[in-house]
Amino acid sequence: MSTLGTLLRGVHHVAIICSNYSNSKRFYTEVLGLPIIAEHYRAERDSYKLDLALPDGTQIELFSFPNAPARPSYPEAQGLRHLALRVSDVQAAKQKLEEAGIAVEEVRIDAATGKAFCFFADPDHLPIEFYQE
Repeated sequence: MSTLGTLLRGVHHVAIICSNYSNSKRFYTEVLGLPIIAEHYRAERDSYKLDLALPDGTQIELFSFPNAPARPSYPEAQGLRHLALRVSDVQAAKQKLEEAGIAVEEVRIDAATGKAFCFFADPDHLPIEFYQE
């Protein structure tokens, strides 16, 4: 009997609900430079859905919903901890963000893998990590 693990092929998308669609759209498309796959306004929900592409085929779905409740985010809270994006050069990626006015934590080295990484936040303070490829 086959296990479910043999059927899994990777992550298709990560969905994010933002508080300010214009600010988040600008951040993900202009600051991070993610290309838009599709953008839809759903009038019945007064909601936008923006599909963004990552180079490996993974997508980020950015949603807006009126009056969506805030989600507390603490480094060790239960639930999704952060979104990690693979980069070819953590220091260069960090510098690009800082040039765009984004606060970025110092580059650290993962004790288990020896890889460089750093954290920053999107406009809703969701933690995002750049991780050395």
